[in-house]
Amino acid sequence: MTALTVLDARPADAAAVCEVIHRAFGARETLDPPSTATGVTGDGIRTVLAEHGGLVVRTSDQPVGAMLFDRPRPGVLGLRRVSVDPDHQGHGVASAMVGCAEEVAEERGLDGLMLTARIELPETVEFWRRRGYAEVDRDGPYLTYGKTLPVRRELTTAEDTRAFGERLAGLLRAGDLVVLSGELGAGKTTLAQGIGAGLGVRGTVTSPTFVIQRVHPTLDSGPPLVHVDAYRLGDAVEFDDLDIDASVEESVTVVEWGTGIAEGLTEQRLEIRLDRASATTETVDIDPRVVTARPRGARWFGVPLRSTLVA
Repeated sequence: MTALTVLDARPADAAAVCEVIHRAFGARETLDPPSTATGVTGDGIRTVLAEHGGLVVRTSDQPVGAMLFDRPRPGVLGLRRVSVDPDHQGHGVASAMVGCAEEVAEERGLDGLMLTARIELPETVEFWRRRGYAEVDRDGPYLTYGKTLPVRRELTTAEDTRAFGERLAGLLRAGDLVVLSGELGAGKTTLAQGIGAGLGVRGTVTSPTFVIQRVHPTLDSGPPLVHVDAYRLGDAVEFDDLDIDASVEESVTVVEWGTGIAEGLTEQRLEIRLDRASATTETVDIDPRVVTARPRGARWFGVPLRSTLVA
């Protein structure tokens, strides 16, 4: 396999980027309305690269892939003119570009990415779906796909874990499902306590292991919290017997040990894993965790996860 090199595209790369775009879109079937990509010029691309940047993929110093960036809305990196030379399709060029684009969005402190695809190109649509991009809008043949980036950070103390949950609660609304995973003692219940505090619910959030689930009513106008511990459940069938789906639309539902069991409630969910991290000090109060939050589904597109939870 020929090695691929993904590079930041500079204004000086405008001619190479333009060449790839013309070849890629020129080889596609004719669509109605037709794509405007074959009409882009080197000068126009040079302007976009100077303002927003982009990527170019080279193999043996030959340009075989390209994409342009823009900023369609705050906190989001837009991907435009995602192009692969027809002779190099099926060799991982597009996947390499998308991976690098997500790294660029993270480096720029953005929350997610978005792009437009054509419904008449099912292979292209499936490509984005496989990479975790969800349809967030459609206008005739134009589909808008978006992805919110996962969040990963270290939490030094139990209080940090509670504070993380409390900040997360500010982003939650009725109908949201949060699936918590991690080893025993990783801090799942502590994080749930922070969510409960942030939602302003009644009662102390504790591990509901022996009663499986507890409902905490809100003290104001917000949604109640349904807190579930699936540790003692054998499978998704036992989980279904709890009838949680009857209240999921009106509540914020937090399920500990829910991986592989709770996903059937909704495709729109937030998966959070907590793992113990190695402490760099022997201070008793420091027991670090690494938390990783992965959003799933269109619900989370545009939600400022990174800018809210990483700070």
